[in-house]
Amino acid sequence: MVHPSLVNICFPQLSFLQKMSLSHMENMPLSHSSPQGAQRSSWKPWLLCSTTLMMLLLCSFNIIFTFLPLKTANEPCVAKFGPLPSKWQMTTAEPPCVNKLSDWKLEILQNGLYLIYGQVAPDATYKGVAPFAVQLCKNEDMIQILTNNSIIQNVGGTYELHAGDIIRLMFNSEYQVLKNNTFWGIVLLANPQFLS
Repeated sequence: MVHPSLVNICFPQLSFLQKMSLSHMENMPLSHSSPQGAQRSSWKPWLLCSTTLMMLLLCSFNIIFTFLPLKTANEPCVAKFGPLPSKWQMTTAEPPCVNKLSDWKLEILQNGLYLIYGQVAPDATYKGVAPFAVQLCKNEDMIQILTNNSIIQNVGGTYELHAGDIIRLMFNSEYQVLKNNTFWGIVLLANPQFLS
């Protein structure tokens, strides 16, 4: 049985006739018998209210993310380094989103959501003492490390970066990787446009 006050709380828009029909339904016999003095389950009204609340929340999130002020980059801004003997290849987006600092190092010039991608090919003939390690770093922080020297591995991910951030791909030893089969790049996906 749905208690009328609960209906009023969850659905205040019900008309008088609907309320009357609910009170009429209260006087109807139950389809199953229950022991004398047993309480009826009250989970059904709460299930109905919680389902309605969840649907409202999902609709709210959908509306928020539909109108979230993230805009995609106007012009593609892409930079790629490698495989050697290739050097930096960059698009001529205006304004530029990155600045090359050295072979495996970039400075971010625009705030935004960036995709960093790459491939690292270990040199199986490397016999040096340094353990195999390839690090993707943002400023002084390591954001990804590769330590498996038996397979070609992918490096990168999607990151929120800010103007002035330095991104670099570092090797424990420059002889640990096959530079003619190792590369990395970066793509500006979106610029956040926050309302003030």
